[in-house]
Amino acid sequence: MSDLALLSVTEAADAFAKGEATAEAMVRACLARIDAFDAEVNSVVRLDREEALAAAAAQDKARAAGAALGPLAGVPMMHKDMYYRAGRVSTCGSAIRRDFVPSVTATVLRRLDAAGAIDMGTLNMAEFAQNPTGHNAHHGDCHNPWNLPYCTGGSSSGSGAGVAARFFAAALGSDTGGSIRLPASICGVTGIKGTQTRVPRTGVMPLSFSMDNVGPLTRTARDSARIMGVISGKDPLDPTSAPEPVPDYEAALTDDLRGLSVAVPREWFFESADPIVVATFEAALEVLKSRGATVTRVSCSSLRAIGTYVAVVSRVEAATIHANWMREHPGDYSVHLSGRLYGGYAIPGTHYLEALSRRGPLLRQFCAEAFAGHHIVATPTLRMRVPTLAETDIDADPEANWARHMAVSANTRPFNYLGLPTVSIPCGFDDRGLPVGMQITARPFAEARALMVADAFQRDTDWHARVPAL
Repeated sequence: MSDLALLSVTEAADAFAKGEATAEAMVRACLARIDAFDAEVNSVVRLDREEALAAAAAQDKARAAGAALGPLAGVPMMHKDMYYRAGRVSTCGSAIRRDFVPSVTATVLRRLDAAGAIDMGTLNMAEFAQNPTGHNAHHGDCHNPWNLPYCTGGSSSGSGAGVAARFFAAALGSDTGGSIRLPASICGVTGIKGTQTRVPRTGVMPLSFSMDNVGPLTRTARDSARIMGVISGKDPLDPTSAPEPVPDYEAALTDDLRGLSVAVPREWFFESADPIVVATFEAALEVLKSRGATVTRVSCSSLRAIGTYVAVVSRVEAATIHANWMREHPGDYSVHLSGRLYGGYAIPGTHYLEALSRRGPLLRQFCAEAFAGHHIVATPTLRMRVPTLAETDIDADPEANWARHMAVSANTRPFNYLGLPTVSIPCGFDDRGLPVGMQITARPFAEARALMVADAFQRDTDWHARVPAL
């Protein structure tokens, strides 16, 4: 391949392992692409150019010496600017933390380092990871590489846009209400939110105690499987991380969907959905059927309550985390973020406790409704076509844009409340050449099954392989 920046995670790792490409050459190719195009996209916050080249040179030297290689050796990556690396600024997309230098390194970054990945720096994001569109009043808005006036999805805006633009092979994002899956869908890449507690959150900026998730945005489901195998698993520094064994996600990727039953909920996910989104999703279901899967429409009466409770939990927990800063630095927040946080203080504690106490019963109810006799749940990731930045800018016009802004994440939020593993993959493009995404959800700790279905779909389609013409 003439442009090494176009290699996926597994392609880059394999090329490096076989001696077909050096880590330094791959990093330089990514740097050249960033230099050429990121002024338009605005995905990068901090580019650690010299550090990345030094790390790549070290990987090249180790390979030449015959050292054992990690599963991500030589792979260029960048990450949402909320993953702490000791000694380097992490702004969290905010003015308040513009000069914050952590003393710890996130567990997931340490695991990626140990696997041989090359960290090239940090990426743009919504302020404190709190909006579904990716707007940022402090670092400037990130732009969709498929069509620059359109939004990228948030809050992992730079992660989605940068992977789509081929600035690096993969990126970590975070997902509290859809912030991995939304930019994955809107930018035409693959993104996974694992089961709640599957990936440790040590050294990652918190937003919601009970709904934050760490996960990758990549080109393919196979790429996500490889990264999830590296970053998942119990962390003694994170008491909330799950002790369940981590399977070999990549080994679970088979192309045989015979006997697989797909449930499609009738409620919630298609309310006021754009006809083009629905048609694209239905065409994607036909691909799964061609692989041997069956598709059944199911009724999920639990979704209305889930949609209400998820808003209560996320707002109260975010308001609690930000309480001191809201008292001491209220003027440093953007208008829309202040509005969301202040709303959290008005929710009675009894309502919050009710939302928490109903979580287990609603999870059981949803699983009984959706997974009884079925292996996965499939839905559109967004109900709408990709909106423009102007159409969803609530700082500029909150009255006109608020409803559209919040509707972006309507289909992703329920799975954060339920804690279920969910993958978003590109399943087509709309009439304006912008991506449409499909969400694949599995039972708790069944990430391997969701990734297997996503990979099988990608074996028969090329939506994930298309590159925006920057």
